[in-house]
Amino acid sequence: MSDSEAYKNSKVVIMGVPFDGTVTYQTGAKMGPNAILNASVNVEPYDDELGEIYTVGIFTVGTLNVEEIHTDPKKVIDAVYHASKWIVKDNKFLVTLGGEHSISQGAIKAYKEKYKRLSVLQLDAHLDLMEQFGGTRYSHASVSRRVVEDLRCKVTSFGVRVVSKEEHEFFKKHKDEVSVFFAKDIHDNDSWHEEAIDTLEDDVYITLDVDGLDPSIMPATGTPVPGGLGWYRVIDFLRKVYKERKVVGFDVVELKPNPGNEAPNFLSANLVYKNIGFYKKYTLLS
Repeated sequence: MSDSEAYKNSKVVIMGVPFDGTVTYQTGAKMGPNAILNASVNVEPYDDELGEIYTVGIFTVGTLNVEEIHTDPKKVIDAVYHASKWIVKDNKFLVTLGGEHSISQGAIKAYKEKYKRLSVLQLDAHLDLMEQFGGTRYSHASVSRRVVEDLRCKVTSFGVRVVSKEEHEFFKKHKDEVSVFFAKDIHDNDSWHEEAIDTLEDDVYITLDVDGLDPSIMPATGTPVPGGLGWYRVIDFLRKVYKERKVVGFDVVELKPNPGNEAPNFLSANLVYKNIGFYKKYTLLS
């Protein structure tokens, strides 16, 4: 089967964006997409809950070449948007692999043009609501601020452990647009699930920053903040979201591969596969 035929027959399209140009602490997230794709080769294709997920039809377009524009995050976001909009227009379920979190804005913009009342669900240790960081409004620490202010999407964040004074003041003033569920309040219970889902519109884009997970299972990220969420806490919540809302696309970002430790790469690949499985069962086949 040719690539064009494989693409046409697929329901899910995976695109990598190897970019970490606004990272100011630990670089390396640009290696994330290839690390996830390489690890995915060894993910068990059969899932005991979701069956043979791969039969949905998964096509990998490869990684976006952003090397020549890596010093300009706005240009990178625009490149992600232009690549994403054609995939979205083809009615594919787009999975974007970062790379740093700023790249999510490009994919979200493409989906926002199709789904006017789109909301964003974010797993993250941080709120990413800074007006600017590191001299740019398009930093990984500003992605949710841009999504709220520029794209006019509601954002619901869960797993949060770190909040700046600026971000705290912003979300307190914008409670209609920003909902926050702190890790300390949700790490050992599921009583918050329905409250969180109620903040979401019918159409939802999910962005999964792996630093939302606890460093005990996800040390391979630029800012591994203690007190994060466990695997089942995240998976159980995402399952409910897919059941109760239409998830239109998602991304996994901020994996910074650590040489000699493949476990975080494998976890990220499993996170991608599980979400594709939820899409197949609860969105595509429902």
